[in-house]
Amino acid sequence: MTTPLPGKPGEWRYPALMAGTLIRRYKRFLADVRLDDGREVVAHCPNTGAMTAVNKPGCRVWLEPNDNPRRKLAWTWELIELPAEGEGVATASVNTGRANRIAEQALGSGLIEPLAGYARLKREAKVDDARLDFLLDDPALGRAYVEVKQVTLKEADGLGYFPDAVSARGTRHLRTLARLAREGQRAVLLFCVAHEGIASVGAAAHIDPAYAEALAAAAASGVEVLAYGVRFSRAEGVPVAVALERRLDVRL
Repeated sequence: MTTPLPGKPGEWRYPALMAGTLIRRYKRFLADVRLDDGREVVAHCPNTGAMTAVNKPGCRVWLEPNDNPRRKLAWTWELIELPAEGEGVATASVNTGRANRIAEQALGSGLIEPLAGYARLKREAKVDDARLDFLLDDPALGRAYVEVKQVTLKEADGLGYFPDAVSARGTRHLRTLARLAREGQRAVLLFCVAHEGIASVGAAAHIDPAYAEALAAAAASGVEVLAYGVRFSRAEGVPVAVALERRLDVRL
């Protein structure tokens, strides 16, 4: 299995982050941010989705600086703090590229209890013409194919949903998982809920009815559907790590 990084078991640790305020997201992959020191910078937005619930101008955000001269942009947008009940905030990850690393740390540390105990983990398991995120393997437990999806969409009803935009790729992954399950393989869809304010996850039939139908069919075929939520660790108010350790309800 993967070797956990230093820190609390199962945590994925961030590089040093800098705080600012979101001005706007535009052209899909760009965001203007006013740093706490007053500078206005353009940051890379590593998220191809609609970001309906996490694109909130005026909210506090956290950026990763990068001094690599070969990069077009010196900043990457990682996190946003959103208004929560009362006077609190809920932190959410906007970087979809982190979801697999966060899930990998959790799997390697046994935080995902239904998937604990496997001896080996392989990234990007090829299944015919598809690639799933992980293949777990163990002499006693056999194999388990795992596909990870990041969830950040919290609708006005207070519930979490996936996807936040039509996802033909996500539907194809569900069909691959369903076929594996029908063939007797263990197949798992793992929702990585990267929004502290979400307590349950369901298919966004109001956004992508085809995905909702495919999810119901996959579950009926024997695909296990799990949802785990993030918990962020901070040092002097700055997010330093995240762990996928809150098991959440799945609404099928």
